[in-house]
Amino acid sequence: MKKQLDISSDLSWLTKGSRPAIISGPCSAETEEQVISTATSLAATGRVDVLRAGIWKPRTRPNSFEGVGEEGLKWLKAAGKETGLPVSTEVANARHTEEALKHGIDILWIGARTTVNPFSVQEIADVLKGVDIPVMVKNPLNPDLELWIGALERINQAGVTRIAAIHRGFSSFEKTSYRNVPKWEFPIELKRRFPELPIICDPSHIAGNRDLLGMIAQKALDLEMDGLMIESHMSPDSAWSDAKQQVTPATLNRLLSELIVRNKTTENQEFTTRLDELRHQIDEIDEEIFQKLGNRMKIAVEIGKYKRDNQVTILQVNRWDTIIKQRKSLAAALGLSEEFADKLLRIIHKESISQQTQVMNEPLVKA
Repeated sequence: MKKQLDISSDLSWLTKGSRPAIISGPCSAETEEQVISTATSLAATGRVDVLRAGIWKPRTRPNSFEGVGEEGLKWLKAAGKETGLPVSTEVANARHTEEALKHGIDILWIGARTTVNPFSVQEIADVLKGVDIPVMVKNPLNPDLELWIGALERINQAGVTRIAAIHRGFSSFEKTSYRNVPKWEFPIELKRRFPELPIICDPSHIAGNRDLLGMIAQKALDLEMDGLMIESHMSPDSAWSDAKQQVTPATLNRLLSELIVRNKTTENQEFTTRLDELRHQIDEIDEEIFQKLGNRMKIAVEIGKYKRDNQVTILQVNRWDTIIKQRKSLAAALGLSEEFADKLLRIIHKESISQQTQVMNEPLVKA
């Protein structure tokens, strides 16, 4: 089934002009004073387009702070009135959505824990039928692009055309420097399929700590993402949730001032000509690579037949270990990262195993 989204070309709800959108505010609304003071300080920077605050907080364990609830919607709306900025919050079910609409919240977003559940997304979509309000959808907790697209489609099919995606990284059992592993290939593929879809990056949830925010934000902009959602709090270290990943409005202002916003295109004909030449070289090399891989798999099939005819197992651990060590050494000498070499080798080996497995399941031909 071909996937299509009916997306409005009017992005005035998200940003003014052509610069990346900036969405900021506290992780959680805690008190009216905290929400309004943070909002006014953010507005004073002149860099923030949309204010955000969590009203309901889906937490992993019970007995944690789970948000102030409906009362916080009044504070958030008051902050918007005070600053003249639109306000946004997360909704996770039909009741949240109805309450947010009742209080005149300008923009809604669906969180990662909700995106992962099509029943919950559809519940929200049903409430939004006939309602003209922008909705942003965060990626699901697990790296599942189809699930992300499905959530966007459900909201879109409710009649919402002002939609955007939010890339906030993915949960992982592996320990990394990130709270949620970015896996940039997912938003890149989403943008390839839906070039008209705005994609916002959430460096706060990818990083999990304020030290990595600048690096992640710059990476997002360099990948042509349309904006950033960064959490800000007047006193981050005393925040009631996600203290380590929040920054003060002053720190946010400085971080944003240090980012480089590069052009997506250029009128420089010399640049364009040279770029086309280099891309042509890459195209030729890619064609050569695939031809080589095709030849490699043909040899793998021959090896599979030889193993089958001699009743030898497909996997030869010592041979595989030797390949890993030798190819990684070669990759390092060529300036390729160990991580890239390891992933590439495992993909190739997996395909070789698959090809040889098919051969093994073929009946033995006797002379």
